[in-house]
Amino acid sequence: MLFFAATLYAAESEQTRATYQLGAGDKLSITVFNQDDLSGEYTINGAGRFVMPFIDRIPAAGLTIPELSDLIVSKLKPDYLLNPRVSIEVLNFRPYYIIGEIASSGSYPFVEGITYLNAVAIAGGFSYRAKKNYVKVKRSENTTGDELELQLNDFVKPGDIIRVAERLF
Repeated sequence: MLFFAATLYAAESEQTRATYQLGAGDKLSITVFNQDDLSGEYTINGAGRFVMPFIDRIPAAGLTIPELSDLIVSKLKPDYLLNPRVSIEVLNFRPYYIIGEIASSGSYPFVEGITYLNAVAIAGGFSYRAKKNYVKVKRSENTTGDELELQLNDFVKPGDIIRVAERLF
């Protein structure tokens, strides 16, 4: 059972990395090969951008890592570098937030592989009024703002707003 869960997480993690949309608070390590002055660590600001030497402000929010890499290459090519090669790694994902019927609402740093049950435990556990069989989640990439009803063993994504609902009785 443990092997199956680890395999399932690994497959979901790879898919998430390929489709992950960057957002405010993400910290990136960008390497432009053979260009130490362009390489470095950058944090996406609240406006969804970061500043890079020579090419100024780069709008990164909503882009995937491959899309951002292509954008940087297109801004460096032909004016600054002939054949730029760019590698991007997310160092710190934006935090997730948890509210509702838990001991301590707030913002918590995202860690890969964390489930909603882990997130509730980190926040001090359920209150006595909490519905304990699912959580409501707003995802940052969900433009409609609808809440998803997810199981406690599903995986948290960066930027999730998790709400633990109150039971009626």
